[in-house]
Amino acid sequence: MIAKRLIEAGLSIIVMTLILGCAEFTKPGPRAGIYDGPSSDIGGGHAHAYIKIDNDGRPTAIGIKLSESALAGLPAEPPGDADGWEYVLSLPKEAAISGYNHIGIDWNPHGHIPPGVYDKPHFDFHFCLISVEQREKITAKGEDLARAHRAPDPELMPEGYILPEGTEVPRMGAHAIYPKAPEFNKLPFAKTFIYGFYDGQMIFLEPMMTKAFLETKPNTMDPVKLPMTYSKHAYYPTSYGVKYNANEREYEISLEGLCPGSSCSSLRNAPAGNM
Repeated sequence: MIAKRLIEAGLSIIVMTLILGCAEFTKPGPRAGIYDGPSSDIGGGHAHAYIKIDNDGRPTAIGIKLSESALAGLPAEPPGDADGWEYVLSLPKEAAISGYNHIGIDWNPHGHIPPGVYDKPHFDFHFCLISVEQREKITAKGEDLARAHRAPDPELMPEGYILPEGTEVPRMGAHAIYPKAPEFNKLPFAKTFIYGFYDGQMIFLEPMMTKAFLETKPNTMDPVKLPMTYSKHAYYPTSYGVKYNANEREYEISLEGLCPGSSCSSLRNAPAGNM
């Protein structure tokens, strides 16, 4: 009898735990709308992050609004200790559900490696899944170099992407590239999509775009290659885009078609687009 009561009590605890867990998972998110983060100065203008929430309280897009005037007054030379200048954008509180911590805009006046490919003046837009404090611990030197270049499990790497040696960068980690992208096949670099890894974990997603491309005032949307699964719980993009808004005189650089983690896998066979 005592054993039966103990079993019943144990089952009750398990059931209550599951109920509470489900309640937490289904807790309503923010109301539908577009939410903006605080503005930061960049060049002769400014930028801020934003997130779009649907009627179910789920994020559908996360991005950056960059004023056209920001393209003027950018530093002509890189800082002494890096290829580019970083501008960190805080996210609105409503973005907490997305899994992203902040966005870093890197302006590279002379581009960066590899020469002949990414050595054009361009922006790196880092959508970071870890905090600024965690990034500060990434040195990509000494003993940390092995962690920075530790290969992820195959299911975490998008199909066709590779993680070349020499792409490790302090405060970032290693950069996975897509060798079939136009810029690796004798076409000029205009835009591309990079995945970032550290210690075998995906820690950022990175659209890259040249200043010259942005100055054409584009309106593009391209699918991205997806991995089979992800190492962190977050909402991941199925496409990325850039749109010039003539009324606001600003650019919107965004990750679109967000879906939660591995549920994106059903879409992973989409073509990579003009990456």
